Amino acid sequence: MKITDPMEIITDMIYPKICPVCNCIMPLGCRSAHPDCAAKLSFAVEPYCVRCGKPVEEYMEYCSDCTRVKHFYDEGRAALIYDEYASKSIYRFKYNEKREYAAFYADIMQKHLAHVIRRWNTDVIIPVPVHRSRLKKRGYNQAYLIAKELSKRLSIPVDDTLVVRTSATGVQKKLGAKERQNNLKKAFKVSRNGVELNSVLVVDDIYTTGATIDAMAKCLKDSGIKKVYFATLCIGRGD
Repeated sequence: MKITDPMEIITDMIYPKICPVCNCIMPLGCRSAHPDCAAKLSFAVEPYCVRCGKPVEEYMEYCSDCTRVKHFYDEGRAALIYDEYASKSIYRFKYNEKREYAAFYADIMQKHLAHVIRRWNTDVIIPVPVHRSRLKKRGYNQAYLIAKELSKRLSIPVDDTLVVRTSATGVQKKLGAKERQNNLKKAFKVSRNGVELNSVLVVDDIYTTGATIDAMAKCLKDSGIKKVYFATLCIGRGD
């Protein structure tokens, strides 16, 4: 998308916009990402697992992960496949202060997931929280930034205080599915009583085994919430 507002173009000259995919400076007035870069992103399209949204063969209803594991969440979807382009972008977003990427991510999620999110009819968006020690070190919660931008586009309120992270779990990406589950036991808790929500949408950047979303869903359902769905920017391909 290009802009024509002279003030915005002047602002871009002073503070050039960076492509969220390749991390290079974009042309003046250009928004989102380089068209060639955006074309490299792989979207999570059908056929996909009816429970988590991972790619599957045409004859399969569930992915191998969802066949083996009983999930606490009800259903979920992701916009992108977690490949080399998405992974590099998310790494910069999380660890190199690229907070502005959140708007680009939310645009993608709104475009590709809005129809299913509306079908779920959720009352509130809940970003996956980070532990206070990690928040202090990083300075922000990447899931909250995405959730806030998605909230603007879908007109669903965000609540980033309902669920808190009670333990500073280790890095999840190097752990297997069972290890991730054990690592996240009692990692979250609902911060207040009397929750009067029927359906919630948990938002995160990446879905791999589902251990984080399941841990969130369990504590939310234990508090009385009936339906827990999730939406993530990216999803792994599974086994």
